[in-house]
Amino acid sequence: MNFEFRAIYWRDMVKFFRYKSMLFSSLIQPVMWLAFFGLAMSDSFDQLTSLIPPVEGVRNVSYLSYMGAGIIAMDVLFSSLFGGTSLMFDKKFSLLRETLASPVPRVHIILGVGLSGVTKAFIQTAMIIGFGKLIGMDFFTGYTLAETLFAMAGIFLLVGIFTLGFLFLSGSIAITIENPEGMQSILTLLSMPLFFVSNALYPVDAFPSFLKFLSMFNPLTLLANGIRYFALGDNFSVIGNHYIYTATDIGVSFLGLLFFALSMLAISLWRFNKVDV
Repeated sequence: MNFEFRAIYWRDMVKFFRYKSMLFSSLIQPVMWLAFFGLAMSDSFDQLTSLIPPVEGVRNVSYLSYMGAGIIAMDVLFSSLFGGTSLMFDKKFSLLRETLASPVPRVHIILGVGLSGVTKAFIQTAMIIGFGKLIGMDFFTGYTLAETLFAMAGIFLLVGIFTLGFLFLSGSIAITIENPEGMQSILTLLSMPLFFVSNALYPVDAFPSFLKFLSMFNPLTLLANGIRYFALGDNFSVIGNHYIYTATDIGVSFLGLLFFALSMLAISLWRFNKVDV
């Protein structure tokens, strides 16, 4: 079996570690979100909800812990959405033409870029979890070592599928749009509704009905729900809201993200087979 995608993967990873500014910003940005926005918002929300009686028999977690799952989802969203810009610059400087003219199957190009994005997402996720634990996130509280490892595996699985979906989408846009400014505008237009119509940073219970309905199908909501299930448990309360997750809920999140990723893969394959650079 041929594994030509390894060359694409390795090239992208070497570029990631070689450009120190890219490496530094991608690793420090989520930590800064937690350190500044997370701590400030957590103190504010915890103070506002301190007078709300806790749900009897249910573990209460801090807003920082609730938000930590959303920070992981948000960071992975932005990094994967903008991850396809490398293909645009390859196209602009004729590097993509040489790759497409090589014997490498086009699906391997997509897989190489996608797997490199997943690796970066795993590194960022591990950093957020590690730093979050240092500043007081309640992730994996009361878990045994085996339960923690299982929870980490579940989080990375969901993060990987989510990342692939948005990298495939980003790559499809990158080889279709002719200029970086146009791509940046489209990605910004996509990222804002995805971010705000989700439960990444706040509960959606008070949303208007149509926004609450949309959030149910938002991949960002599905990812955040899955991370909270694995990191915080299936029964907890935060800022006055009681959350109960079942195996069915997490199965829906997994299948929803898998369907999204496969759909984006089909679209990206169609675009790559049509592209003429």
